[in-house]
Amino acid sequence: MAQEFVNCKIQPGKVVVFIKPTCPFCKRTQELLGQLPFKQGLLEFVDITTTNDMGKVQDYFEQLTGARTVPRVFLGTECIGGCSDLEKMHENGQLLMRLKQMGVLQ
Repeated sequence: MAQEFVNCKIQPGKVVVFIKPTCPFCKRTQELLGQLPFKQGLLEFVDITTTNDMGKVQDYFEQLTGARTVPRVFLGTECIGGCSDLEKMHENGQLLMRLKQMGVLQ
């Protein structure tokens, strides 16, 4: 169930962020990505607290990405990490470059 929940969201050509609404790092991630001009439908925030298997979802994150914390940020099918990893990519210009290469920005 957890694996299916995560894998059906992660898609090439789309940015998906798994979050918990009360997490301050998730909120920072949402604010940072929310400032960028994404094309309609190519940025999705997935609230893992809505699933009955939140612990199992986080266990699967650990298996898939090496960490079970949120946010888990996926650029296409690649997990780039969490909030600090995203901020670092943004600061050094890699984030915009990757998003442009993916074709997800307007």
